[in-house]
Amino acid sequence: QVQVVESGGGLVQAGGSLRVSCAASGRTLSTLGMAWVRRGAGKEREFVAGIGWSGANTYYADSVKGRFTISRDRNTVYLQVNSLKPEDTAVYYCAARPWGSGKEVGVSDYDYWGQGTQVTVSS
Repeated sequence: QVQVVESGGGLVQAGGSLRVSCAASGRTLSTLGMAWVRRGAGKEREFVAGIGWSGANTYYADSVKGRFTISRDRNTVYLQVNSLKPEDTAVYYCAARPWGSGKEVGVSDYDYWGQGTQVTVSS
């Protein structure tokens, strides 16, 4: 059973940066496609960024391109978020899909989810 646990959210001013992390266990990260998905208040979950199982390919929503960067090491997936805007305020979830390409953008595409970490951007 794969478990993913997010950390690193918090309160930041507009224009600021932070890094959220996702620790994966139960399966080797190199066999998992991983994604960050967020849900703002009153909104549907939105794909933000994905990284394929090989780690070679990354994908981003248009709304975050150039500001967010997804990366990983042996056991952890990171999302570096820069130039934050108030509209980036959301709960950020980490999701995993065995052998995923990282391009999957649908909530139903992922088999394992974390509990989420809150990111709040003040104006």
